[in-house]
Amino acid sequence: MITPSLLTALLLSLTLISASAAVAQTPTKRAIVPTDLYRLKNLGSPEISPDGKWVAYTVSTADSAKDKNNTDVWMTAWDGNRTIRLTSSADDEHSPKWSPDGRYLSFLSGRQGGENGAQLWLLDRAGGEAEKVTDVKGGLADYDWAPDGKRLVFVQEDPDTSKADTTKSAKPIVIDRWAFKQDGTGYLTKKRSHLYLFDLPTRKVNQLTSGEYDDAAPAWSPDGRWIAFGSKRGPDADRSDNWDLFVVEPHVGAELKRLTTFPGQDAAPGGGRHPSWSADSRMIAYSQGGDPAFWAYNNVRVAVVPVDGKSPRVLTEALDRQVFSPQWGPDGKSIYGLLEDDRTVQLARVTLENGVERLTSGPETLSELAVGTEGKIAAIVSSDLEPEEVVVFENGRLRRLTHHNDSVAAELQLVKAEDLTSTSKDGTIVNALLYRPAGAKPGEKLPLVLFIHGGPFGQDQHEFSLRHQVFAAKGFAVLSVNYRGSSGRGEAYSRAIFADWGNREVMDLLGSVDKTVAMGVADPNRMALGGWSYGGILTDYTIATDTRFKAGVAGAGSANQLTMYGTDQYVFQYEHELGSPWKNPDAWIKVSYPFFHADRIKTPTLYMGGDKDMNVPITGGEQMYQALKTLGIETQLVIYPGMYHSATTPSFRRDIMERYVAWWSKYLKPMVP
Repeated sequence: MITPSLLTALLLSLTLISASAAVAQTPTKRAIVPTDLYRLKNLGSPEISPDGKWVAYTVSTADSAKDKNNTDVWMTAWDGNRTIRLTSSADDEHSPKWSPDGRYLSFLSGRQGGENGAQLWLLDRAGGEAEKVTDVKGGLADYDWAPDGKRLVFVQEDPDTSKADTTKSAKPIVIDRWAFKQDGTGYLTKKRSHLYLFDLPTRKVNQLTSGEYDDAAPAWSPDGRWIAFGSKRGPDADRSDNWDLFVVEPHVGAELKRLTTFPGQDAAPGGGRHPSWSADSRMIAYSQGGDPAFWAYNNVRVAVVPVDGKSPRVLTEALDRQVFSPQWGPDGKSIYGLLEDDRTVQLARVTLENGVERLTSGPETLSELAVGTEGKIAAIVSSDLEPEEVVVFENGRLRRLTHHNDSVAAELQLVKAEDLTSTSKDGTIVNALLYRPAGAKPGEKLPLVLFIHGGPFGQDQHEFSLRHQVFAAKGFAVLSVNYRGSSGRGEAYSRAIFADWGNREVMDLLGSVDKTVAMGVADPNRMALGGWSYGGILTDYTIATDTRFKAGVAGAGSANQLTMYGTDQYVFQYEHELGSPWKNPDAWIKVSYPFFHADRIKTPTLYMGGDKDMNVPITGGEQMYQALKTLGIETQLVIYPGMYHSATTPSFRRDIMERYVAWWSKYLKPMVP
């Protein structure tokens, strides 16, 4: 006989068994590791089809066997129910664009040998293999379709007209330009980038622009009458940063028409800065920088100008935040853009009446905006816990279209970045992000890594960071500070470090570290720091100012700034911000204090960099390595052969992350082995 008490016991037993079974079926998430870079995918370049039914985009993966990255073109239906991979060659395919009638999807690729660089390929949506339609020497850097679908405009570097060298000996590089080097490109010769017209039916190419200037970012007007583009066309253009917006009729011999005369950047290339035409072809929206003297610290603004060039105006001057990638909406009254603001990047709408409406507000980062002819909007999004995916903005919210990284992210034990605010000793309010290791107990003091972003103009923001997640998974609390000089907090905040490097930034970094100690998060006896580029430079500044850190890693940094003049690519900034070294040596010595006071450094420090870096040459790391070695401070120098400023080779990316962790772990006891 089953008594009430026995029945209760049986039911309790069954409940426990059921709960145990559910727990057993729940997959155990694992810690993220550097080799996950081979599984996580990077998405970019969304383009909405003319009928609004599809979004084309790129997917980049890292191949561990070939130790290279590969980018392919995909497309997904607007309703998200069908996703198709369009290319799968061993070579990169990038820059997808739809033909105006939607029949073709074009892209650039160096496939089939690629001796002449990236060429234009057309993929017929009706089926079949992609067809290469150009074979121009040097390849194409950019392009845009004419509205008639029969012509295109290219950006192409001038072909080499010198006689072929029949010997096997390398030829001397002859330099006579003021600004003569560029990271990723190398030494700059007299060859320039110009616009070329391409007739699709005949495959004929004709040069549209010429001269000792670079032309970039072409955009064909909807009525087909004009091509807008950016160019530096003043005397001795290398000595200024005066990019202006031009238009030209699409035929050989056409006269260029300058639309803007602002002395700074109008329609400069990069950062999604292609000019955008209104649907009626009467107005152009473009990105404008600020005062050229503050070149390194200027917000990008949204500006508009009529096609006749009369009365250009800036629409976001009063906002004091960056709004980039401006693109017209179909109503001719609204311009959409990406608004950077204090640790996030959001979608915004700018009106011709200077109004700015923020359309999204989550702790996330949007990038690579695309606006379709019918007003549909797509972009790339990521957040602390979600790697990049394609999203659309619809009915007042973001809706995900793709799921390339879902399966990998579901396996990983990821941590969310916490917003943190501190006050520096001069009263400045500073904002940061703090990643705590998974499993950290309340009140537990943790080993802290201060990881410093580069730039300095830029910000740490709520986006997926493999690097930060790996550091946290290794048992470190990770602090990323938007010190003065960073973007996202207005131009006064950014310009506060003008000609005074290593002062207020270090004050802000140390103030934020002090806050984590006061919170009981950071163990003051187990703290390290590091960074890349300006983050590496600030690592040197910080360890020459404060000895509390037990280990440092300076990637692609410098300390003796005098030796950067003429060896890196920033001569324009130096001349405007510090002056020539022979005219203003005290300013140069002042900002070089980590090198000239290297004897104050007690922190064991690892130096890393690429031997082809022309952004912050490896000389900067070599000098500090030599100084610490001479002083008997434990140090090491790691040089990556063939690498420019940023690591793109997958094995180098993995190795750099592993060296950060290994160096810090050597001097700190992380929370986990």
